Amino acid sequence: MNHDKGKIVVLPEDLTNKIAAGEVVERPSSVVKELMENSLDAAATDIVIELENGGKKSIKVVDNGEGIESKDIVLAFERYATSKIYTFDDIYKVRSFGFRGEALPSIASISRVEMVTRREESLSGTRVTVEGGEVKEVMEAGCPVGTSVSVSDIFYSVPVRKKFLKKDSTEQGHCVDTITRLALPHPDVKVKVVANGRTILNIPRTKDLSERVSMVLGGDLRKNILYVEGKREDVSLSGFISRPHFTRSNTKGMLYYVNKRFIRDSFLNHAVMTPYRKLIESRRYPSVVLFLDFSPDDVDVNVHPTKMEVRFRSPREVYEIVVEALARVLAALSPVSETSTVAQEYVGRVEEALKRYTISSDTRIPPHLPFSKGKSPSLSPPLVKGGWGDFTDEGPTAGQAEMWKISEGEKLSFSSLEYIGQVAATYLVFSSPDGVILIDQHAAHERVLFEKLRRASQGEKVASQGLLMPEIVSLPPADFALLMEYTGVLEDAGIKVEPYGGNTVVVKSVPAILSGSIEPKTMLLDIIGEFSDTGKLQSVKDARDKVFTLLSCKGAVKANHRLTEAEVDSLCKELDSTPFASTCPHGRPTYVQLDVRELEKMFKRR
Repeated sequence: MNHDKGKIVVLPEDLTNKIAAGEVVERPSSVVKELMENSLDAAATDIVIELENGGKKSIKVVDNGEGIESKDIVLAFERYATSKIYTFDDIYKVRSFGFRGEALPSIASISRVEMVTRREESLSGTRVTVEGGEVKEVMEAGCPVGTSVSVSDIFYSVPVRKKFLKKDSTEQGHCVDTITRLALPHPDVKVKVVANGRTILNIPRTKDLSERVSMVLGGDLRKNILYVEGKREDVSLSGFISRPHFTRSNTKGMLYYVNKRFIRDSFLNHAVMTPYRKLIESRRYPSVVLFLDFSPDDVDVNVHPTKMEVRFRSPREVYEIVVEALARVLAALSPVSETSTVAQEYVGRVEEALKRYTISSDTRIPPHLPFSKGKSPSLSPPLVKGGWGDFTDEGPTAGQAEMWKISEGEKLSFSSLEYIGQVAATYLVFSSPDGVILIDQHAAHERVLFEKLRRASQGEKVASQGLLMPEIVSLPPADFALLMEYTGVLEDAGIKVEPYGGNTVVVKSVPAILSGSIEPKTMLLDIIGEFSDTGKLQSVKDARDKVFTLLSCKGAVKANHRLTEAEVDSLCKELDSTPFASTCPHGRPTYVQLDVRELEKMFKRR
C-alpha cells in the first residue's frame, strides 16, 4: 500500500510486533535469555537447552517447572499478557524475571515456535504452534510436567536482521555466556546445554554458592576468591571477589546481580574499582560476583527493554556498601595494607560518581583531564585514569598536543641522541639539536617486540620455548569454546595449547623471545579476553596481530622500572632498526619532542 509522504498512519499489528521484537530479540542468545528466565520464574529445578548452528537454526528449552494451564497457553502469545503485574504500581514491586508480557509474542513474531506444556494437576498437556506471530494449531498432547519451547528459523520473517548474525561458533558463545550468567545465582537448578547433539555444559545442583561460581567461571577462580558481605538498612550484599593478584585484562569477570537478576552497571564497576585501585596494575580488573538484595520498590528494573539496566532509589547507599565491604576484606589480607584507608579516601569519588549517575544514563563517565586548565604540562605520566568501564590512560590535552610534537619527515636516529636520564622511571629523556625528546620505554619496547614477532612469523611459525612445567588452566565453558577456535592462530604465534579434559587446557609452550618475561596463565586469559572483546575477526592475520600486540605488551619493560644505560642504549639501537617506531602497536606515540622554540616560549625568552 502506498502512502503520501509525511502522512501519519497507524502501523499494522504484524509490523508493530516485529518492531517490538527488535527491542527484545537481538540474536539467538536473547531468545535463550527470555526462555530460560521463564523457566526460572516457573520454579524449574532442571533445565535443558538445545542449540543447533549456534541457535540460528533452532533453540529448544525444556524445564520441569510449573507449566501453563491449557486455557492460558494461547493468551501467553498475546502482547502484554502477563501473570506478574495487574496494576501500574506492581511494576515497581516485581521480583520475577519476565513480567511485561513481551518475550513470547516478540520471539514468535520473527520465528516459528512450538510450545508443549503441562501442569502437575492436569492429566494431559497442550501443544501450540505459532508462526510469524500467528497461532496455527492448538491441540492436546501427552507430555511430562513442565514446559518445552522450540524456536526455529530465527528472523526468517526479518531477513535484514538475520544477515547481521555472526558465525555459528560466535552465536553459540553468546548463548553459553547468557546461560552461565543466569545459572550462577541459582545453585539449586541443574542446567545442561547440548549443541548440535553434543553436551557442552553440564552444571549440577550444589548447595555451596562458591562451588557454583567456580563451576561457571572456572576452577582456578575458586582458589583465589574471597567472600564478602555487608548490610545497611534495606540493602544487603554478598558475593565473591578475587585476590589482587588474580586479575584479567577486561571487565568481563565483573558480574552483578540485583535480586538475582543479572545487570550491567558502570556505577557498580566504579564502586568495585575504588578499593582495588591501589592494589592492582592499571588496566587490570578483578573477578567479582556480587549479589545485591533490595526491597522491590527500591530498585527500578523497568528502565531498559531487556531489563539489563536498573535504577537505584538510593545510589549513595549502594556505592558505600560495596566499597566498604570490599575494602574491609582486602585490608585484612595484609597487616600493612593501603586498603585500610580506602573507606576514608573515597568520599570525593562518591560525590563525583553520584553526580554523574544522576545527570546521565550513559554507560561511561566523561574522562578526567590529566592536567587542569591553566597549568603547565608536567613531564610525569598522568596519574588520573579515565572512564568507568575501561579506565584507560588519557592522551594529551589540546594544549599539550600543540606543545608536544612528534617528529615527522626524516627518520630519527635514537642511538645518536644524548641520553640524560629517566623521569618517573618511565620516560627516557634525550637531548637533541632541536630540543628535548622523551621516549615512553614501555611503548617503545612494545613496538620492538611486536615487529620481532611479526618478522619471525613471516611464512612460518614463531619459534617457541617449551615450558618445564606446563600450565594447566581451568576456563569458563564459553571461554574454552572460544579458545579452541583459535588454537591454530596461537600455535602460529609460538603458543601451544591443548585440551586437558572438561573445560581445562594445558599451555605447553610460549614464544621463545618472550620466555621468562610472561606468565602463561595470565597471558592466556588476556588473549581470550581480547578475542571476546573484539568479536569475530576478519582473518587469520588479524587474529595473529591481536595476539602479537598482547604478547608484546605483556613482554615489554613496564613503567616505573629503572633501566641501566646499557639497556637504554640497546633499546635505542633496536628502535633504529624497527619500522613504525613512532607508535606502539596500540597506536600510542613512542616518543614526543619538545621544540627549542617552545621551550623558549615557556621560559619567556621569546
